[in-house]
Amino acid sequence: MTITPAPENYPETYYAGAYWGARKESPEACAHRTAAFLNLLAACDPFLAHWYKPSKSRKDARAPLMPPDVPTLTELFRRGVNREPGGPAIEELGFRFSFDNGGATGDCATMRVNGGMNSDAVPNHCVLTMPWRGSNADRVLTVSVLTKVVRIMVRSWEPDWAFATSSAYERQQREPDTTPFSLGWITYLSRRIGTVPPLPAPVAIEQVEDKGTLIVLTPERFTVSNPKHVALAERVRELLDRAGLLKPLQAQP
Repeated sequence: MTITPAPENYPETYYAGAYWGARKESPEACAHRTAAFLNLLAACDPFLAHWYKPSKSRKDARAPLMPPDVPTLTELFRRGVNREPGGPAIEELGFRFSFDNGGATGDCATMRVNGGMNSDAVPNHCVLTMPWRGSNADRVLTVSVLTKVVRIMVRSWEPDWAFATSSAYERQQREPDTTPFSLGWITYLSRRIGTVPPLPAPVAIEQVEDKGTLIVLTPERFTVSNPKHVALAERVRELLDRAGLLKPLQAQP
């Protein structure tokens, strides 16, 4: 007997993320990359132009993080060093911190950065969650804005791969740990991963400078509730697999 899963009773949410392997960098280097990213992001959309320093509670007074100041960001990264309780810093696990743009529930963007890791245990990453309701979500959750966001991530972080995706789709389509990337609504693959083959309409393929390739599955918002979107993603995944792009990456010397 086939059991149809119950529909999710919460809204479909979206986020963008950039991921890269072991790369030893100082807190100051991570701060420079973050400052460049925030400045470029601010030009993307007004909703992404206001950010606040991390605080223990939303009730606390919020200190603006914009315009980004490298010394301030450097100190935030230093505070976010990974360590055992009461022990020394674990340098190979890098630095991290999170912050948001002060919006209300559902109308907020949050960012998490983990950089400077020189370990293959967990990838370095920059993750940006998006609003899921209201006029800001209507404007930001579009190909035009999210394509810019992913391109800015590539320019700022030089990742192996990046994407903008539906969280529901990611939960539905879990990739094996050996797969070098996850396919999303908008996906960037560096040249290191391989050459993207021709893909069926309505998929768009764009070059990102000399760094890699951007794959846009649908011009309208990708949703798991649309079976055509899900079927298209599966077809694209098959073609990428056939082209060898889903094989594990070889470790760099």
